[in-house]
Amino acid sequence: MKTKKLDDLDRYVADRMKRDPEFADAYGEERREWELGQVLAKARERAGLTQEALARKIGTTRSAVCRYERQPTNLTLSTLEKVARAMGRKLVVKLA
Repeated sequence: MKTKKLDDLDRYVADRMKRDPEFADAYGEERREWELGQVLAKARERAGLTQEALARKIGTTRSAVCRYERQPTNLTLSTLEKVARAMGRKLVVKLA
């Protein structure tokens, strides 16, 4: 089975987004959620916390923290604020 190169995937996504507005909207939303998860994971790591340690600080489970980082769908602002405080950070929301 031949594996596509990342460049091929990038080209496919770019082409599909041009041809299919619904795909473009869905891809953009999923991409933003993925990026939020990456931001949360990197901030946790920079704070020197494991998922377990962060979970204890915010009163939840390690699996919940894992979900926040892997698929942060429907995260509330209050949860994001708790996470930020537990990492010694401040949550800033910008509307662009």
